[in-house]
Amino acid sequence: MPLNRRHLLGGGLALAAGPAPLTAMAQGNVHDHQAGQFEALREPGRIGLPDLHHAHAVTESPAPRAAQQGSWRALEPLPIPRTEMAWAVEYRGRMHLVGGYAEQRVDRPYHHAYDPRSNSWEELAQLPRGANHVGVATLGDRLYAFGGFIEQNRTPHDEAFAFDGTRWTPIRRLPEACGAMACIALGEEIHIIGGAIGSDNRRSIDWHLVYDPRSDRYRRRQPMPVGRDHTGIVVVAGRIHVIGGRVDTFHTNSNLHHAYDPRADEWVFRAPIPTARSGHGTVWFHDRIFCMGGEGTNRVYGQNESYDPASNSWESHAPMMTPRHGMGAVVIGDSVYVAGGGPQMGGGVKSAINEAFRLG
Repeated sequence: MPLNRRHLLGGGLALAAGPAPLTAMAQGNVHDHQAGQFEALREPGRIGLPDLHHAHAVTESPAPRAAQQGSWRALEPLPIPRTEMAWAVEYRGRMHLVGGYAEQRVDRPYHHAYDPRSNSWEELAQLPRGANHVGVATLGDRLYAFGGFIEQNRTPHDEAFAFDGTRWTPIRRLPEACGAMACIALGEEIHIIGGAIGSDNRRSIDWHLVYDPRSDRYRRRQPMPVGRDHTGIVVVAGRIHVIGGRVDTFHTNSNLHHAYDPRADEWVFRAPIPTARSGHGTVWFHDRIFCMGGEGTNRVYGQNESYDPASNSWESHAPMMTPRHGMGAVVIGDSVYVAGGGPQMGGGVKSAINEAFRLG
């Protein structure tokens, strides 16, 4: 119904506890704009920033500090607190968020778009099948949505849809039900990489599908070297970079960073992300890959780390104002926009927080 307006090193896994929690001084930087922008998953009504956030939030990065730190600012919040939706995408100059947890359910079909020019949100046509952790990508004049979970971070479905700016239409179903995939357009196709399958036996997979909208068909390419879900994904100079993520659970987060060459159909290792994490935002911005936010065992990350492909190295920048995971992050113009997400480990609390990062 409509709305009312620490690491993984050498290929081995490690428990990703992460850096120490925020200091009392850092906790004091919580801003007034956060008041009333949170809601518990199972209970209605707005709440303030949860106390557990202060125990879980970390912002210290092991990466060298970048000369240009950048800064964050608060923007118009989401109409309702949301988390674990599709990783956000830019479509026609706006940030789109599809599906996720909201209003005491985990299978919402909600679809909001944020316009940075007017600093405002609009509710758009809802996804035909409500789900969380939907895989999304834009290609040409369409926004595509693949799979997702219909229970809390488990039990995926196989349906897929395309949005033309007005309405959603079904496209060919996935070969297998899956959620929390990394999706991105390259050339005239969409790559669908990794993800998780199953219900009580939920597990990460290494699959690599390519969807061709012209034929409405999927084909398989070289799988990821290590199966994982909740990863970051970007395209740089014709190669797909897949960064971080979890192997079955956030207790075994990964700092792996692979780049895929579509011409050779092969994966190569690149410098690992300094902070192992999953459910983070990942974007290509100012000739670098930026990764921000994410989740781990009793941790919610605010680290904002960037990767330089030319030097194969990472640096750290100004951390997020409000550390979160399971949120959307996109680049529009000269800013990175990050909306929604969970302020503590797990999906028990959702946020309406919307903040933007600039380097200048």
